[in-house]
Amino acid sequence: MRTHLSLLPLWMSCTGTPSSPPVETGPELRPPDLASWCPADAQAVEARIDALLPQLTVEQKARLMAGAAILPIGGTWNATRDDDLGIPGFRMLDGPRGLSAFSNTDATAFPVGMARGATWDPLLEHDVGAAIGRELLSAGANVLLAPTMNVLRHPLWGRAQETYGEDPHHIGDMAVGFVKGAQSQGIMASAKHYAVNSIEDTRFEVDVQLSETALREIYLPHFKRMVTEARVASVMTAYNSVNGAFCSENVELLDILKREWGFEGFVESDWVWGTHNTVPALEAGLDLEMPLPSIYGDDLADAVQRGEADEALLDGAMRRLLRAQFCYENPPTPTQGLLDPAHVALAREVARRSVVLLENRDAALPLDPAADLVVLGRLADVENIGDTGSSNVQTPDVVTALEGLTERFSGEITHIPHAVLTPDDELRIAKASAVVVVTGFNKDDEGEDTVSAGDRDQLGLFADQVALIEAVTALHDRVIVILEGGAAIDTQPWATRVEALMMAWYPGMEGGHALAELLAGDHNFSGRLPIVFPASLDHLPPFDNVSTAVTYEDLHGYRWLEDKGHDPQYAFGYGRAYGNVTLDDATGSVTRLLADETLTVTTTLTNTGSWDRRETVQIYAADPLRRLVAAAQIDLAAGASETLAIEVPADRLARWDDTTRRWAVASGTHTLLIGTSSLDLPHTIEVTVP
Repeated sequence: MRTHLSLLPLWMSCTGTPSSPPVETGPELRPPDLASWCPADAQAVEARIDALLPQLTVEQKARLMAGAAILPIGGTWNATRDDDLGIPGFRMLDGPRGLSAFSNTDATAFPVGMARGATWDPLLEHDVGAAIGRELLSAGANVLLAPTMNVLRHPLWGRAQETYGEDPHHIGDMAVGFVKGAQSQGIMASAKHYAVNSIEDTRFEVDVQLSETALREIYLPHFKRMVTEARVASVMTAYNSVNGAFCSENVELLDILKREWGFEGFVESDWVWGTHNTVPALEAGLDLEMPLPSIYGDDLADAVQRGEADEALLDGAMRRLLRAQFCYENPPTPTQGLLDPAHVALAREVARRSVVLLENRDAALPLDPAADLVVLGRLADVENIGDTGSSNVQTPDVVTALEGLTERFSGEITHIPHAVLTPDDELRIAKASAVVVVTGFNKDDEGEDTVSAGDRDQLGLFADQVALIEAVTALHDRVIVILEGGAAIDTQPWATRVEALMMAWYPGMEGGHALAELLAGDHNFSGRLPIVFPASLDHLPPFDNVSTAVTYEDLHGYRWLEDKGHDPQYAFGYGRAYGNVTLDDATGSVTRLLADETLTVTTTLTNTGSWDRRETVQIYAADPLRRLVAAAQIDLAAGASETLAIEVPADRLARWDDTTRRWAVASGTHTLLIGTSSLDLPHTIEVTVP
């Protein structure tokens, strides 16, 4: 154990109430707002803590600041429970795509986070969070270790599937919806992994170096919204280091979280390898070590006894841990249990809403429900719901693409299970109405490191799958390719040879039904890409999952491509659908915008096609690169025109100023671009900030 002495930070007093020392420059300090954070009587909770804390010895506090065991006890990870003292404790389970398989309980397997990010619908994500929260309660847990909300910097990241996308504003929208939904059920959510976590193979030891601008503008804004908007109960630190300090003892990161943002909840470490040094972690602000003591417990008590750590820091951590438990002590009895039919139906709806139609040449889709189909590809009959890491879900029935197509289509369905075609296979393909190829990646190709596959090795499909697509397109003029995977997949050079192309991600237990319904035209496509699909791996920033020190640039994703002058294969926010919608106009409510005001952008949309559609309107600030600042959805009946109003608060235009170390909206003219993807932005609005 390494320890060091340092001055007790003013904001980490035993009362847990941040003070506000005068500063000449730097971020504004945000006082805590316990009344709105605590679902119980906050004043009564604080009084209860005041009465309990003096009864605890140093040894008891140190013990209560660590988990109980490396493996789940009774299906949950337990911490901080003491029946004699009336402390209820935490009972934790993962849940980024449904109740963790560590519960040993059958549960609803929703599409992965990236798929749900493709819905661009925070209200739908609220419903998902609420459903997972109810199942968590039914399993006897009270802390949901979700959402995973790290920025996807590069599509080779093995855990890309768990997060919502690459843009901090979009991630924030979705994560706020999820946390509010989950915590509406009386459970605590734990937002993870704080922060700058986007590599698997070196996640335990890598030190990520980046500028304060990159940290503030790209990797932290969505976490701030967890605190200020979602009122999240807990934040989990990441394994990696940031600018030379492990996240669990990173003074800069935890100071921003607690002092600057006024976080009222507790900070817990990631499991097993997430903590390193006792006193540095305590002084930085780590409240709870999970899943068992390695630097806390006896080591922490000994450090206090030797005078190396201030007991007041233990009191501050215990106050936050007790506050969370007492505020969430009496959750309601769930009205819907595990694998409730309503949850399964929701999983199906989310899967339908998440699929992105990338190509539909010559109106190849929808298919006639009576069509004769040949179905092939490595994932056609595979239960492919995501990796087998901490986000895994134990679910009794996963509908594969082949099963969904067989149930929905009344024509002859022929499955070819191999990649090398025989002469008989070629005859079957030539006679079919259409050919469906289901391919991409699975749990053996990408996922959480050490417990699953780790980072992906390649951006494009495996060679045998490319050869299969090329062979099929030489035999038939209606080939539909369905891609599955956690992030972007290189579609070159074969994409131009297929008539329809879909990105289905890992679509959850009802994915096969959802895919079949979309292909048959029972529902329209509405998914939009939450990440950019590059035209080449060379167009992306470097991905180094070997070195123990890496540097992150100030740009990534669609903004990196714009800066470098590379056209994407498919743009951020892009997605096709049946029929057509036009954005007829866009106007702003004001031309002069003050710092505390909100601009309302109004646009009229017309559905010129014969299909009902859901459209996602996106607003980007051009400063000078495009940057998403708002998005909203609207349902349009066939032939209908509707007006959509989208609010853009002035602070969405703010940028980080390294000189003053503050957020500021620059004086002058700001240009906003309005459209349906980062590249399809037909309307422009200008506002002046004095």
